Amino acid sequence: MKAEDLFAYVYGLLASPEYVTHFSEELTNPGPRIPITKDVKLFETIAKVGRHLIWLHTYGERFVPKGKKTGTIPHGMARCIRGISESDYPERYSYDVAKRALIIGDGRFAPVSKEAFDFSVSGFKVVQSWLAYRMKEGAGKKSSLLDKIRPERWTAEMTQELLELLWVLEETIDMYPQLAKLLDQVVESETFNALELPQPEDEERKPPQADDEEVGDPKQISATLTTE
Repeated sequence: MKAEDLFAYVYGLLASPEYVTHFSEELTNPGPRIPITKDVKLFETIAKVGRHLIWLHTYGERFVPKGKKTGTIPHGMARCIRGISESDYPERYSYDVAKRALIIGDGRFAPVSKEAFDFSVSGFKVVQSWLAYRMKEGAGKKSSLLDKIRPERWTAEMTQELLELLWVLEETIDMYPQLAKLLDQVVESETFNALELPQPEDEERKPPQADDEEVGDPKQISATLTTE
């Protein structure tokens, strides 16, 4: 087993909302609790699902499947039904539940599910936050003059970025039932006890440190400055 396989397995389990529900009591103490199944086939299935999710959530940059081009993701259902005017930068957005439409200024995107519009990670509403920071005024604190630098118009690139975000969320939500089922199977299966796994050495417990070559050796920098 490679480190990537374990990472994908963990990602596949943590991606399910049922994980927090199932382990709510255990999670009162900081740090995730990862049940590692002894069922090889189940482990491989979850790792495969985790790889797919990582591919989606990195917008096609990691764990790229064979035959797929890096940096591309599958198109979902959402489409730009009416483009956003480049001459009238949007000041607000709204969601039409009945028509399953996302309205941005004079533009419209559909179909967009309520689940995708309300999708949140640790209370952070992904789509709504993405939009809030891209409205005319822009969300967030204004602590620097740099914060006043804003886009002058809504571009085609911004429309494409929004569509890709919606497509990623669509497929993620569609996978939730499968993720919940796999988590249940893990809980019901025989899992490893922590003491059954290799114990890390003291040296391995230390936080990683950057090499001098990566950050620049202070002595070398000092010598260079002195010479000049």
